[in-house]
Amino acid sequence: MRRTWRPVVWTLVGALVVAAGLGGVAVWQNTYALREEKVSLRHGGKLLDGVLARPERGEGPFGLVVFVHGDGPTDATHETFYRPMWESFARAGYASLSFSKPGVAGSEGDWLDQSMTDRAEETLAAVRWARSRPDVDGRRIGLWGASQAGWVLPKVAARDRRLQFVIAVSPAVNWHRQGRYNLLAELDRDGATAERRDAALRRRETTLRLLERGASFAEYRSAIGDPGGMTSARWGFVARNHRSDATEDLRSVRGTPVLLVTAGHDVNVDVAETEAVYREVLPAASLTVAHYPGATHSLVDHDLERSTWRLTLTAVLRPRKLYTEGFLADQSRFVAQRPIGEEAP
Repeated sequence: MRRTWRPVVWTLVGALVVAAGLGGVAVWQNTYALREEKVSLRHGGKLLDGVLARPERGEGPFGLVVFVHGDGPTDATHETFYRPMWESFARAGYASLSFSKPGVAGSEGDWLDQSMTDRAEETLAAVRWARSRPDVDGRRIGLWGASQAGWVLPKVAARDRRLQFVIAVSPAVNWHRQGRYNLLAELDRDGATAERRDAALRRRETTLRLLERGASFAEYRSAIGDPGGMTSARWGFVARNHRSDATEDLRSVRGTPVLLVTAGHDVNVDVAETEAVYREVLPAASLTVAHYPGATHSLVDHDLERSTWRLTLTAVLRPRKLYTEGFLADQSRFVAQRPIGEEAP
């Protein structure tokens, strides 16, 4: 009997050892050279919950990267997705500041009630809060933002000329053109028939007409039928923001150093249009473009993002490798090269 069970026992022991080893690797790989502090900010009568991630050593004052989220209900760490970036900025001597969106985690309110201007005001409040801290160098504060933040970053930088830099990751320029590009790119990716493509474009045109005349969600449902993922709250958010275009705000950012990050497999944003507009509007001396041909909209390698099991294992065991090669180092190098200017009175 003992001989019969011995192989089974040793197999179980081996499995436990492997599991313990993988667990140890996961803990080690998800431990970052950071000192994270839970912080809060009261803005517009509501409390926002956030994280200030400082370099592991030193008392500062540190430069600071203020994070501006893309679309969706994003918490301060973006479900830990931000931490590899925070660590890379920390190695360049910069802390990172991020607040959960209203209604997410411990933040009060509802992010779907916001316009892009509301989001810009919220970001400006975060910058003002940061400048009041003795461990933050007010001369070295910049912005990092992705996707939908492309309509927020220029508004903030145009209002606060003391900001040292802007890092814009996969930003769009015009809401309507971005939506059409995204729709067609996803249809092409999915191999949609001509009939399905035409039906989707007709539905889109109907939606745009309803938005232009300020139709209610009930009117939208009546005209469209199945609303898909659209809810009343989401309809209100789209109605407030669908006219967004970053071009004019970008003109007011002239002179602020901008790092534009684009990806070769971006089905959300027409990166060629985005780069063309940024190059046309911003002086060449203040614009740096970093393009990653193998990356998706989220700056994850395309092949990795297509494999659920590989993506999951990488997120657990090698989270710093989620991002495409060079992305973290290039951002860190960009902020490290910023000169320390004189703070305006």
